[in-house]
Amino acid sequence: MEFKHVSVLLDECIDALNIKKNGIYVDCTLGGAGHSSEIIKNLSQNGRLIGIDQDKDALKAAGERLKEFNNITLVHSNFYNIYNVLNELNIDGVDGILMDLGVSSYQLDNGDRGFSYMQDAPLDMRMNRENSFSAYDIVNNYSEEELFRIIKEYGEEKFSKRIANFIVKARANKSIESTLELVDVIKAAIPAKARREGPHPAKRTFQAIRIEVNKELEIIEQTIKDGVNKLNTGGRMAIITFHSLEDRIVKNTFRNLENPCTCPSEFPICICNKKPDVKVLTRKPIEPSKEELEFNPRSRSAKLRIIEKL
Repeated sequence: MEFKHVSVLLDECIDALNIKKNGIYVDCTLGGAGHSSEIIKNLSQNGRLIGIDQDKDALKAAGERLKEFNNITLVHSNFYNIYNVLNELNIDGVDGILMDLGVSSYQLDNGDRGFSYMQDAPLDMRMNRENSFSAYDIVNNYSEEELFRIIKEYGEEKFSKRIANFIVKARANKSIESTLELVDVIKAAIPAKARREGPHPAKRTFQAIRIEVNKELEIIEQTIKDGVNKLNTGGRMAIITFHSLEDRIVKNTFRNLENPCTCPSEFPICICNKKPDVKVLTRKPIEPSKEELEFNPRSRSAKLRIIEKL
């Protein structure tokens, strides 16, 4: 299957990075290189782009798309390792970092990957297929309490307790092996009226399992801090999120980096002497335009937040 992905908030991201011709930029979630192909067009031969992705299919597609450029380095890794990746490349500071935290259209649409609740596939959902832990392990091995927790916390699913209970009952007869088998269990757990209203009944549960498989939320805060440590003064970090859980972590981490003071509010002056690391450039997140929403409906939940290193 060809790696296709429509880059979300593309022009807004390029503006956000405020690209310097000779700068060094990191695309932490390379995907199909939609954002990266625009970044590199704004760089001179003295500039440099580092592209990181944990999906080898993405790296292969990006390498093909960017083959005419010789000032790009592609790295197979999780963006959580940004600090070590840059150290191994002997890069002390960069001028911009971009993270697109969404799942690519390729991953969603590729029947082999198990991300979609619309196609039958093995329960997988691994962004890095070299990892052994998959959605199958969660669905078939997690306790009912663990399933309830992740579906409630990561899926924000109203019927999380019933879904967890139905999964455990179903797997007692036989293992749940495919995406559509899991969808049937979820549908059975959700009352008919709720199934007829709102999004697809399996959407939130699939989101929750995907987040757990790839430890998506656990790594965001530390990755931001490590990235900020590598930003040069005036360098920018731009992050696109696709659901409220991600956005909350990004917003709060940005805010804490801008205002790290730990003094009690009743203190008349700061005595902890913690200084801001960044300036937040987006008090409210940037969202897709009406034109983009018409062209790419999958962008509807995207939010872009930007900081600048002081």
